[in-house]
Amino acid sequence: MAKAESPFLIVNPKSYLYGEKSLELAKAADKTAKETGLQIYFTCPYADIRLIKENTENLIVCAQSMDSLTPGRGMGHVLPESLKEAGAEAVFLNHAENQKTVSELYATIKRAKELGMITIVCADSTVEAKAVACMDPDIVLAEPTDLIGTGQVADDSYTIETVKGLHEVNPDVLVMIASGVSTAEDCYNVVKLGADGTGATSGILNAPSPAQRVQEMAEAIVKAKNEKF
Repeated sequence: MAKAESPFLIVNPKSYLYGEKSLELAKAADKTAKETGLQIYFTCPYADIRLIKENTENLIVCAQSMDSLTPGRGMGHVLPESLKEAGAEAVFLNHAENQKTVSELYATIKRAKELGMITIVCADSTVEAKAVACMDPDIVLAEPTDLIGTGQVADDSYTIETVKGLHEVNPDVLVMIASGVSTAEDCYNVVKLGADGTGATSGILNAPSPAQRVQEMAEAIVKAKNEKF
């Protein structure tokens, strides 16, 4: 069973990549995970989970979301057991593009825990992130929605205050700061400021070489960790 570790990088192509293109980047990220020793998550569409899992060795394959239902009725919903069976070891929840009600979010976190899946739960503000931390996910992604995809990173004080605030609520939760992160320098800075990890979509996919950008980001995170400790 996979366990969330600090530091980490999340490669999140969302639905911009699928099939062979998704697998191509996943293999590059897998190679980087092996070379750096960094925990790297790779998200992909549901239909590609088994493809990615069966063709990589070092990544934590991450589902983009799921629902809280149990085997049985639930036509059209995303069954946690099916994701786990396909090879997903982690799941994103409550992303700005796929939000959940509070009750459904809590129920889905519980279902993920039952299956030993790592939960990465998104929140739009420090206040919301503190509420999410009370639900005891593995990772809280605290990102101002208006910065997603802009290339503009939240200022240093946001990272410092968010990490401090979340650890006051739940000292065991890992904190991810990511919105606007697009370069290796961004990754280095947020981890050096106290975040446990980060990740990107457009910052990776819009790079001249997405595979090289993943490599650079991973190396920067490892460097930040080594300098901290």
